[in-house]
Amino acid sequence: MSPLSSTNPPPWEVLNLLAHHLDPKSLAIASCVSKSWLISFSSDQIWQPICTTHYPSLSNLKLTHLSIPYHRIYAVAYSATKRRQKPPSRPRLFLHDLIFAIDLRTKNNVPLLTIAKPVNELCPDANGVFKFDVNVDDCEGLEMVELSEEVKIAWNVVLKGWGGAFTMMDCEGKLSFIPGAEGWFSEELPSPRYMKLGICSRRGNGGKARVEKVSIGMLSIVNWRYVNVDDGLRYLQHFLLPNDECWCHGV
Repeated sequence: MSPLSSTNPPPWEVLNLLAHHLDPKSLAIASCVSKSWLISFSSDQIWQPICTTHYPSLSNLKLTHLSIPYHRIYAVAYSATKRRQKPPSRPRLFLHDLIFAIDLRTKNNVPLLTIAKPVNELCPDANGVFKFDVNVDDCEGLEMVELSEEVKIAWNVVLKGWGGAFTMMDCEGKLSFIPGAEGWFSEELPSPRYMKLGICSRRGNGGKARVEKVSIGMLSIVNWRYVNVDDGLRYLQHFLLPNDECWCHGV
């Protein structure tokens, strides 16, 4: 049988009859045969019942945007459904690419803790969330401070090789150095809205105390829980790798 040419298409009635027996994928394939088939198999008469059955909410766009064909609405809705089912792409950053630089000092500029360590040398959380403990026992020259002190804390994330840096926290406030207790600082990050939390616990000696442990992490303000490591890396990726566009499309 010789192929049908676009100048001699089968009657519209035949194509219309055939179309109602085809699924959306077959209709899309048939539309690629020729220009006349594209016109025939893309008609609103064929695609309206398909679109309203599968995607009734998006089909209502036709009420306010009359020029949008139903086959286009179906294609957009189908792509949106597949995209929703697809997990987010893996981040291009890894923990071993990062260095955490933490500086904790009194308001009078007396250093309490200054450390810069690769993230993979810190103690990660066992639940796989973006939370890490700094082993303060490895740090030397830690100062004793009064049990109640105005302090400043800065937490910067540096890309190895100095390819970039991002300030996670830079704030100050009063911290009560009660032996065995914990205090914390938090600061909101740029959109997408995440918040990170710094926790310090201390050991006391008379009327003074020394920093004993520092925990740092990133939380979502939606549910006030720590984000997982991949989500934390995707967030930092946006600021440390300027050419990255993953956050422009949402996470």
